[in-house]
Amino acid sequence: MTEAVIIGVGLHPFGRFPGKPAMDMGADAVRLALADAGVTWPQIQGGYVGSFEVANPDAIVGKLGLTGVPLRGVFNGCATAGTAVALAARAIETGEHDLTIAIGMDKHPRGAFAADPSVAGIPSWYGQTGLFLTTHFFGMKINRYMHDHGISHETLARVASKNFRNAAGNEKAWRRTPLTPEEVLASPVLNHPLRQYMYCGPDEGAAALVLCRADQAHKYTSTPVRIRTTSLRSRRLGAFEVQSPSFPVGEPVESPTVDASREAYERAGIGPEDVDVAQLQDTDAGSEIIHMAENGLCKDGEQERLIAEGATEIGGRLPVNTDGGLLGNGEPIGASGLRQIHEIVLQLRGTAGTRQIPGTPRVGYTHLYGAPGVSAVTILST
Repeated sequence: MTEAVIIGVGLHPFGRFPGKPAMDMGADAVRLALADAGVTWPQIQGGYVGSFEVANPDAIVGKLGLTGVPLRGVFNGCATAGTAVALAARAIETGEHDLTIAIGMDKHPRGAFAADPSVAGIPSWYGQTGLFLTTHFFGMKINRYMHDHGISHETLARVASKNFRNAAGNEKAWRRTPLTPEEVLASPVLNHPLRQYMYCGPDEGAAALVLCRADQAHKYTSTPVRIRTTSLRSRRLGAFEVQSPSFPVGEPVESPTVDASREAYERAGIGPEDVDVAQLQDTDAGSEIIHMAENGLCKDGEQERLIAEGATEIGGRLPVNTDGGLLGNGEPIGASGLRQIHEIVLQLRGTAGTRQIPGTPRVGYTHLYGAPGVSAVTILST
């Protein structure tokens, strides 16, 4: 089977852009990715574009050129971007296309995501009690995890502080003001034990990737990044995930992140010890901690020591969320996962500037997780 590689990346800044439609942000990201790849829009043979807020994201062709390209709209919650890049890669691997694109864009209003619980197959009482708020779920989840595995409030604050510090070196991040752990701990509690500066926020932005056949990459770039594998898994019966209306009894069932991670490592032929840099879903500071273990990067409870030692810092043994993650960038759902891959591509190319990790990174890892219990993993390498 033909291998797919990334030859171009483009990222519109994340944040708030009054008066600028999501479609325009997406078009800007595509133009940046095309320029980075050294190709033109008419050369693109197919692609996938994802968004939560834009009803017909494939209409972006009106901004880029009416070439007749088959551009398919996708949506899969917080895993939308992981789905888009997986499909764009699969179109190359199966021989359908030689040059494809993955696009993500969104423009969310301020405040937490809200909807009628029925859209997730949940009774109305679930929303009436306030449990449909994701902030509530993540607070409960990390509170239990802290109790079971000895994670301290200080470790939550260190994660948030690290990500804001990393975002300060990212000119395209939203929240670029560094905060000390003490400042994070001094912010108001929203859902115990999580505080204001421990949560990400919905915002606006866009990203795009250009992919091609590995055997043709030399025509465009000297630094292609391999897509070693992609994996997407949904929740299994008995797992406790976002918007679960009850807590399961009996033996615990592993999350879709564990399933997706294991499948990705097996397909890529590597293990967690081979990962040089990772982008993990940090919807909140607690999520980054939990996802370190769920993605096999450490054991449950080891995060307390690793984070205190600085292992996840840019200069540490396993840098995590070097561009600031969701905490620093916010989450425009359709673009978030492509932003992760954009950062990994820069790191593997050695062009991440002040965020560049030491040495010569060869393997990068990205992870997405969201409601109602879906997880996507992408492993990249030089």
